Formats: sequence, C-alpha cells, structure tokens
Amino acid sequence: MIDYHPPKEPWLEILHKDRDIMVVNKPTGLLSVPGRGAEYEDSVLWRVQQEGFPRAAAAHRLDMATSGVIVIPLNPNAHRELSRQFRERETDKHYLAWVWGEMSEECGQVDLPLCVDWPNRPKQKVDFTEGRHALTLWQKLKVDNGCTLVKLTPITGRSHQLRVHMLELGHPILGDNLYAHPQALAAAPHLYLHAARLAFTHPRSGERVAFEAAPPFAL
Repeated sequence: MIDYHPPKEPWLEILHKDRDIMVVNKPTGLLSVPGRGAEYEDSVLWRVQQEGFPRAAAAHRLDMATSGVIVIPLNPNAHRELSRQFRERETDKHYLAWVWGEMSEECGQVDLPLCVDWPNRPKQKVDFTEGRHALTLWQKLKVDNGCTLVKLTPITGRSHQLRVHMLELGHPILGDNLYAHPQALAAAPHLYLHAARLAFTHPRSGERVAFEAAPPFAL
C-alpha cells in the first residue's frame, strides 16, 4: 500500500481535445488509471471520465512517478485503434531524464530483457531466462553538476523499462524511489523522468499527429 496524495492543481492540463481523444500532460504523483481500492480511484482516466466522457478508456499508461504526455481515447473505436497502435509499436515517443553521473558516450542502446521482481514488487529486474525483450535508445544532451540529461526512446514498452535500463548502465534516474541509490534519490524532489513527446495516427482522420509538453524540471 502506498500513501497516495495526488496533486489537485492543475486538475487536468489538456494539450488537445476532440471527439475521439484527449491528450493530457500528466503530473508526477498522479496515477494514469485507477488502482485497487477507492483511495486510488483518482487518476488521469478517472478525471477525464468526470469531465463528461464516461466511455473514456486507457490505451497506455505512465508510471505514477513519471510526468508527461498521455493520450486518452474517448470512445470504443478510438480505444480499439490506439490500443492496436501501442501494441504493434506504431507510436513514437521520447522521454527526457536527468541521470546520476556523467555519461561518457554520446549515444547508445540498452537491450536487456525485463520481468517482474516478484519478491520486491512492483520492482522489475533484468532476467535472461524469464524476461521479455526490452530495447531502449539513449542520447546524451547535456552534462551539469555531475549529472547527465538524456533523451530516451523506448522501442518496447515494458514496465519500468527506462528506469531499470538506466540503472543497468550505472546511471539511475534522479529521484527514483525504487531504483536510485541514496545519493541519486536525494538529488531530486521527485522522479526526473518526463514523457516529452508522443506521436501516433489519429484514430478517425488517419493523420499523423504529435504532442509535446515541457518537463517540470530544469533542462
């Protein structure tokens, strides 16, 4: 059980809305979808439903601690099509993160299979026997005060993928209360991981659309 006190302001930072989708900039500390129990009902999806869209459903999600762009389908047809795009990896997304330490290379990739760490749920772990394929591309953007700003592009969408992959490189994300060592945890007031851009094909028009949101931390 977690002590859940989601931010109330802004209630919903809406980046785009039409009859099929709502695109929201999710704050850190807010669930993407309701959890188990009434105390975990408050979430992006629940708030969208309260705005008069009772048929809204989730096509993807961000970790509670992760901020950034999330799209909510507002009807069954949109949900079906967007879920298919995420499942078949037809969406494009990138994240920004501050990680501990100065990364020596300019770019690279992490190709390590992941699965749930059952004794330590909800943590995930690298497992070459039971793990599912997970691939992340990374690019160094800036080094400041012993930390590195990186652009992260997840090719797959495993739970906690970016957080575990950065840890495996020896550069945990700042403020990560699950994976960071004490120094990296104390270096930020919350997880410095932000879904900065999301692109997909609009479920009705067939047009390729992209949405961006600035992170809640300095770059």
